[in-house]
Amino acid sequence: MTPDPGFGIYIHWPFCKAKCPYCDFNSHVRDRVEHDRWRAALVRELDHYADATTGRRVTSVFFGGGTPSLMEPATVGAVLERIAARWTVGSDLEVSLEANPTSVEADKFRAFRAAGVNRLSMGIQALDDTALKFLGRQHSAAEATGAIALAARTFPRFSFDLIYARPGQSVAAWEAELTQALDHAVGHLSVYQLTIEEGTAFFPLHARGDLVLPDEDLAGDLYEATQSLLDRAGLPAYEISNHARPGEESRHNLTYWRYGDYVGVGPGAHGRLTLDGEKFATRAHRAPEIWLERVERDGHGAAAPEPVARESRGSELLMMGLRLREGVARARLVEETGRDLDGLVDPAALERLVAGGFLEVGKDTLRATHEGRQRLNAVLGALLA
Repeated sequence: MTPDPGFGIYIHWPFCKAKCPYCDFNSHVRDRVEHDRWRAALVRELDHYADATTGRRVTSVFFGGGTPSLMEPATVGAVLERIAARWTVGSDLEVSLEANPTSVEADKFRAFRAAGVNRLSMGIQALDDTALKFLGRQHSAAEATGAIALAARTFPRFSFDLIYARPGQSVAAWEAELTQALDHAVGHLSVYQLTIEEGTAFFPLHARGDLVLPDEDLAGDLYEATQSLLDRAGLPAYEISNHARPGEESRHNLTYWRYGDYVGVGPGAHGRLTLDGEKFATRAHRAPEIWLERVERDGHGAAAPEPVARESRGSELLMMGLRLREGVARARLVEETGRDLDGLVDPAALERLVAGGFLEVGKDTLRATHEGRQRLNAVLGALLA
């Protein structure tokens, strides 16, 4: 049976207390935020998309950023009330909010729960104070574990993120830190290899050799150690960087990876919407103040929706779906493009990748193997050439 990708709504809060040196997200530091104006603007842009998607059933809402835990809980409540008023919402709606574990924000956890958040996603990133300082984080390891404990007492579901493959990190040191994390993880854990992105503070340091990441062999060993340890702990990878006990997967992120439709609200937010049988890409203006002015003037801050060609839909579906352990349902390819694998991928490359143990082709599914997911960029490069 083909999994239902769902229909999600993403809300982008663009503000942070400080910009982390590895972060290339659309996040900004401001001395003052007019919360009443932002609350009204987010609700107004929701109305814009509700008018275009009448009758859809929302399966998940995700407040991302930036640092959404800097929002006033009243803003979260207003957004969720408007979603419930404009769309069909089930009793099993997943409502996630990203949070940082500083003491000021942790004090707001109960208010976010009362507003309707039922899943917290925390940016812990490390459980070592020296590593946290290197990563530009504003909290200590003690604050992190305290916030995790508070989340466990407050929310039905929670997750937290860690970053590994840091400079000088050994496999033994990472295994010890990950073992410590497993003392606190309950149902879901996200682990990301540190990457250097253009436009971040780390980029020039890396370019001139002042910041050296683990080499390819060590990075591979760190990845394998991660998979092995979390598999044994009962949190297998359902996606390249995301691990969960069965049933604890992030439903909202599964909507992305299964190439479902989702609305994107807020500065820089993007979406994918199927309207009258055609898929459209949506994207809002990135600059917070310009987005806010456009919403107040026009009712939304988005550029004109762009049609996604059927061939591009197939490529996007494969790029997202092959990240998942479950792979891509071939019925979804037919649904999105009118074709199966024929005409969407290089048949010779597909044959080589299957023979090499990187892909598996079944009657109903195309999936990347463990080795294929570890090398997915190269696999996709060959498959979609």
